[in-house]
Amino acid sequence: MATSLDPRTGAHRHRGERPTTRLRRAALGLYTYAEFLVLALVFLPIMAVVAVFTARDPGRRLRGRWMRRFGRLTSDLTPLWRFTVEGRRPPGIDHRGFVVVSNHQSSADPFLLSHLPWDMRWIAKAEAFKAPLSGWLIRLGGDIPLQRGVRASIERMLAAARATLAAGMSVMVFPEGTRSPDGRLQPFKDGAFNLAIEAQVPVLPVVLHGTRECRPKGSLWFGDASAVARVLEPISTVGLTLVDAPALRERVRERIARELAAMA
Repeated sequence: MATSLDPRTGAHRHRGERPTTRLRRAALGLYTYAEFLVLALVFLPIMAVVAVFTARDPGRRLRGRWMRRFGRLTSDLTPLWRFTVEGRRPPGIDHRGFVVVSNHQSSADPFLLSHLPWDMRWIAKAEAFKAPLSGWLIRLGGDIPLQRGVRASIERMLAAARATLAAGMSVMVFPEGTRSPDGRLQPFKDGAFNLAIEAQVPVLPVVLHGTRECRPKGSLWFGDASAVARVLEPISTVGLTLVDAPALRERVRERIARELAAMA
């Protein structure tokens, strides 16, 4: 069946779709908002208690684990999204830090990435921490805020990321810096690769496909879609210096682009 993009919601609209089908999708979208709200209210006090008792943990492992449980449960309970994880779990990731990098297509990406079978601490834009409910959860989850273009914020982010890696916990970065407006892979920024080289930890590429249909950038609604997170082989940074960062950045981007094209 042919599809087009709904100009009001940004979601995919099926040509010739019956009114009953559109009504069903709208009802499921409202249900998804409702279950997110209910689960957020359930998880908030639990995560607040966890945050108090684990305040001295530099990796924020347990706090992040509760946040990912929220992401998995929320996405599993909506009939609109069907998520799959493919690829091999990297050896040693439970006790050694990796810099995990992924393409960024949608606000559904964090929900899909929550299904990866290891702990991570995420770097996210500072604005996300200010949103009602979701921002409170992100803060309690122990993720790392970044205000782009503000030197003091960048330095605090780097210090937190280095401490996290040193504690044997992985750091998750979207190297495009923001969601792609059209699904095409954007240029990568250097930060994630500088961080990996400085810490001498591997870069772990993850490719996301299908999340844009789950919720495109700028849309307030949900699409009925399947999405996949494919874990690629890690790339060592042993012996590399910051001079090698641009080459590493492009090597990782090419691998993600190649895999994304194959998945499409």
